[in-house]
This record gives sequence, C-alpha cells and structure tokens, in this order.
Amino acid sequence: MDCECDCSDYSNGQANAILFNILSRGEATQNEMNYKRVPQSCHCEKRRNVCLKTPNETCQVASDVLVKTMHFMKSLPAFQQLPPKDQLSLLQNGWAPLFILGLAQDRVRFEVDDVPAPSMLERILLNNLNDQEQPTMAGVQTLKACLVKFWSLDLSPKEYAYLKGTVIFNPDVPGLKASLFIEGLQYEAQHALKEVLVPLHPEDKGRFARILLAASTLKTITPSLITELFFRPVIGQTDLLDLLIDMLFTR
Repeated sequence: MDCECDCSDYSNGQANAILFNILSRGEATQNEMNYKRVPQSCHCEKRRNVCLKTPNETCQVASDVLVKTMHFMKSLPAFQQLPPKDQLSLLQNGWAPLFILGLAQDRVRFEVDDVPAPSMLERILLNNLNDQEQPTMAGVQTLKACLVKFWSLDLSPKEYAYLKGTVIFNPDVPGLKASLFIEGLQYEAQHALKEVLVPLHPEDKGRFARILLAASTLKTITPSLITELFFRPVIGQTDLLDLLIDMLFTR
C-alpha cells in the first residue's frame, strides 16, 4: 500500500534549496554539501515492513492462543444456540479482538525486525503484486500499546472471560438474524463484568469504564495485521478464516 511520506515536504524543500545554492554560488565547500545533503532513504513508520524476530517460537505461542480462543467460543452454550450463519458472522467479526485479549491474558511478548522491501522485479517474478498488506512498525506499535493497556489493568481470569463475552456477542455485526438475542447476551456479559468488579476492586469505582475504554482499542488493530504477523509464516497462502471455521464447527 502506498503511503505519503511524512518527510516528503521537507525533502523537496531541501532539494530545491540545494539546487538553488549550487546554481547561484557556483561551488560550495564539502562541509556545506554534507550539511544540506538530502536523506537517501525514508524511515517513516508508516512504510517500514516488519516480521517476527523469532518466528518459530512466537508463532507457536500465537497458535496456542488461537486454539484457546476458539475453544472458549465453542464452550459457550449461548453461542452454540445461535444460528450457524450468526455464529459465522460473529466469528469473522470477533476472532481478532478475542485473539488480542488472549495475547494480553497470557502476557505474550514478541519483537520484530525490519523487512527489506522487494524490488518490483521480485514482486512480478513471485507473483505477489496483489499480496495482502504487510505488517508495519506502526501497526505493531499500535498492537503493543493495546497489550500494555490491558497489562496495566492486570485483569483477573473472570474479568477476561466476561470481557471476551462482551466482544463475542456484538449485536452491531451486519446481517445477524438473532441480533436482539445477541444484544441481550452482550448486556448480560457487561453486567456480569461489572458485578465481578465489586468484590475484586471495591474501592476502584472507575475500573469498569477503564476496561471498556481499553477494549475499544481492540478495533484499531486489523485482522490482516494479526494474520500476516503471527500466522502467515505457518499457514502460507491458506485462508486463516477457513481454518477458524473448521475449528469452530468441527465437533
């Protein structure tokens, strides 16, 4: 995906200034030229593609989190009572935020390295011109900031469970047949979350609001980032959603 470089205006201005100085003065000292030299590469966060530093270890941990996430969904009787199409819609909408909550609950940490951008010739030869968006440093930083928010809250297993319920049962997903029933399930999950906070944190009156605020950041992280970063090295060109559907509906 092409992104406008944040330093493009600066670079163009510098280039014009250098050209003007060369033409008007005729010559310049080496020090002056070094001082005004235009940067040869852009290190803008939006354009830095990254990959896992230890893919074998991290992908295994991520796979374990994903398996636990799917087991959690399948273990909910209310979820199993929904029409299959509604289950599929909720899965497609909610697997990524649920997975991120799983990463937070298991306190999964990971590091990334920069990936050199392939040349146009390499992309043509590898037939990758239409590949999905690659993970960027900016996207990874957003994911890590989200995890830090949940770690700072130090949620208990019950808090995580009820919060996951509010995420799974999202009545705003388009095309749901049982949207009213799902809305009721989300309300019950939110109420249960609020109730469990009373004995756990009796003095912290704003904890419920802070948890919901942290949960709102889950949607800032795209499923494609999660897929490409944690699972593409393992599944290759297989569609991850197809695998999740198999996991969900396999008894």
